[in-house]
Amino acid sequence: MTSSQPSSSTIDSPVLASRLPAVGTTVFTRMSMLAAQADAVNLGQGFPDFPCERSLLDAVTDAMQADFNQYPFMSGVPALRAAIAAKIAHLYGQQYDVNDITITAGATQGLTTAILCCVHPGDEVIVIEPVYDSYVPAITLAGGTAVCVQMDMRASGYTVPWAKVAAAVTSRTRLIVINTPHNPTGSILRGSDMHALADIVRGTNILILSDEVYEHMVFDGQRHESVCRHPELAARAFVVSSFGKTYHVTGWKIGYVAAPPALTAEFRKVHQYNVFSVNTPMQHGIASYMADPQPYLQLPAFYQRKRDLFRDGLAGTRFELLPADGTYFQCVRYDKISSQTEAEFAEWLTTEIKVAAIPVSAFYQHGIESGIVRFCFAKQDATLALALARLATI
Repeated sequence: MTSSQPSSSTIDSPVLASRLPAVGTTVFTRMSMLAAQADAVNLGQGFPDFPCERSLLDAVTDAMQADFNQYPFMSGVPALRAAIAAKIAHLYGQQYDVNDITITAGATQGLTTAILCCVHPGDEVIVIEPVYDSYVPAITLAGGTAVCVQMDMRASGYTVPWAKVAAAVTSRTRLIVINTPHNPTGSILRGSDMHALADIVRGTNILILSDEVYEHMVFDGQRHESVCRHPELAARAFVVSSFGKTYHVTGWKIGYVAAPPALTAEFRKVHQYNVFSVNTPMQHGIASYMADPQPYLQLPAFYQRKRDLFRDGLAGTRFELLPADGTYFQCVRYDKISSQTEAEFAEWLTTEIKVAAIPVSAFYQHGIESGIVRFCFAKQDATLALALARLATI
């Protein structure tokens, strides 16, 4: 008997046209895999190697035991949204209603949803390079065009050239994306930066997407210049933050977006179909944990000590330290060590010196070379000491 089914050799495979043809595996995944293969200290991907507070785990466990295990409201658990609104009001003076806060499945989902809800085909979105790697793919998925403006690099560190940002604005500009404290450079925006941004968008329909996931990691007595401090900017902004970064639980993937009512309404139209809701017991647990503000109020000192430990350890090496005013990243120049490209040098560090780093060129759309790599110092002191001992041998 012969089968009417075609043989495997005659079955046509459908051709799928990629929505993101220029996108491959992220540099963070590649370098973390290489670090594991080389048994290297992983100072590449930005996550802590120390645990969160046990009381936070207890709060989540209590929520599970209390049977908070079913779908929450699409917008998030009311107690958590109220705690966030109260924190923003206390720290930055901006009064958000509980209904202006949406709980997201991590900051990346919040960023992507904000872009998808407001960027239409043909729109332009201004991003500042070096730029976190999720922004541009999200803009592409929305049908928009990313317009990249590169930061200036001076002795005082990286700064945003606002005159160039203003020159990049056209009638098609829909959104400007900012990130402070900034990944990967460790720079921060200051009051003068916010005033310059306000001058650019005043009298336009341009929206702002402010990535503030490192809001509680600003050092040397400087303050975090949240968009929420500036009513004129907050009125047109999606402000994104992350509990994963603040509470050392990056794997929980819980963040939030604060925005005025009209923007929140559009945000949730997309949010309800790409996520709908976020882990219920963790929301209740975090809401309970937020009753004590000390964990985030003490975070600047916690990470500044680690930054200083790491910088002191590198001071006697051949690396040139760049300013690190915020985040848990330290950028360094390596031109006194090697003439390799940043990707080549990062791979050499990982395989030969056994310390993984991230090439800053990976944060540019066209791989611009600056001779700079990024280290993450959100690690145990023993981890940093081991990495520093290895880096000192170069």
